[in-house]
Amino acid sequence: MFIAAIGLVIVIFTPIWRIDLDAPQYPEGLSLSIHANGLSGNVDIINGLNHYIGMKTLHNEDFFEFTILPYCIIFFSIAFAMVAVINKRQWLNILFALFVCFGVVAMIDFWKWEYNYGHNLNPDAAIIVPGMAYQPPLIGFKQLLNFGAYSIPATGGWIFIGTGLILLFLVIFEWKLFKRETGLSNSYKVSAALALFLFLGSCTNGPEAILTGKDNCQFCKMTVSDNRFGAEVITKKGKVYKFDDAHCILSWLKENNADYSQVRACFFTDFSNSHSLIKAGQVIFLKSDALKSPMGGNIAAFNNAGDLNAVMKQYNGTVLHWNELLKL
Repeated sequence: MFIAAIGLVIVIFTPIWRIDLDAPQYPEGLSLSIHANGLSGNVDIINGLNHYIGMKTLHNEDFFEFTILPYCIIFFSIAFAMVAVINKRQWLNILFALFVCFGVVAMIDFWKWEYNYGHNLNPDAAIIVPGMAYQPPLIGFKQLLNFGAYSIPATGGWIFIGTGLILLFLVIFEWKLFKRETGLSNSYKVSAALALFLFLGSCTNGPEAILTGKDNCQFCKMTVSDNRFGAEVITKKGKVYKFDDAHCILSWLKENNADYSQVRACFFTDFSNSHSLIKAGQVIFLKSDALKSPMGGNIAAFNNAGDLNAVMKQYNGTVLHWNELLKL
């Protein structure tokens, strides 16, 4: 607990988060670092780029978070040290609950900040792309026009995560010790597993929802216009590429020499029901010229044979599986 308390003090003096931008015209890359009390990095250059596409410029005084965040971190540093001195299990559990809530609220606030800057654009901007938004990813990679945006924890962020993991380990350790001493039920195991899920769930790099009218296809660069035909690739580095048609994702894979060693998973939008994303290996495909998909692939994906058979009554065609589709 004392080590965690010292770690939180260090967080105040190191960048907590960073957003890196890569583009052909900036081979050295651009970086925006977020500290507890302000921004650093290529702020002026990024503000100049933001001006052309209608985004608000970034200024420390526009964020009330930079005023209160240092005090929040100091509060938790003192709280960690006090709990270490008090040495009571119930105070450890209370601190854990407060720390998790603080982390969740902070990430929600960060997402809202990104959403506001990426969507509330100046209608008189020099460059306007219809349907385009410029919200950076909360964590991971996202393509924004010709810029690749990476959003990852910086030194202070990793220390913050490590501090949370220390606290989580101590909570689980104390629960197990308490169970051995008192013979409590297995409910504490369930609670510990749930706490671990809530704390680490945001680090899972699963598929992102494809937003009709907002996301652009990685291959053809067109705005996604039909939520029934979308597809997605996630690389092993966590990059997410979105496509508006099966034709586009297949063309992109072939254009990149189908380097599957760098692809972690491919997903397709379920043509029926909720249009959720299904992993490619679990999909049944229907190819029919009557489907009229956005880029002429005319391929629909289905989660189960029942949905496929129902649609085939209207759209007669050829049934394919993922391995067969890759050969087209």
